[in-house]
Amino acid sequence: QVQLVESGGRLVQTGGSLRLSCAASGRFFSSYAMGWFRQALGKEREFVAGINGNGASTYYADSVKGRFTISRDNAKNLVYLQMNSLKPEDTAVYYCAADLSRSYLSVTYYRANEYGHWGQGTQVTVSS
Repeated sequence: QVQLVESGGRLVQTGGSLRLSCAASGRFFSSYAMGWFRQALGKEREFVAGINGNGASTYYADSVKGRFTISRDNAKNLVYLQMNSLKPEDTAVYYCAADLSRSYLSVTYYRANEYGHWGQGTQVTVSS
């Protein structure tokens, strides 16, 4: 089992940057894929970015491509989401998620039900 704890969310102005972190407990962190999702008020949870176990493969939602970067530090059991050029529509609760069943991203990596473990979320608010 693994526990995930996100941090780094706060209020930021349009055009600003934030780096979210997700700390994972447990062993074998490098053996499972990780993802970031977000959920805005009144909307469904949506995929933001995913990364495989060794960090070599990453995927992004079109809405964040070129602005967000996902990375991981397997020595520290951490996953990051660097967010630049933030927009008001990026306002949401951001969740990290782990897929313990595989080290690579599945073909349906963008589906929330691919990930069996979730953090509690961290609020990101982008003011206009």
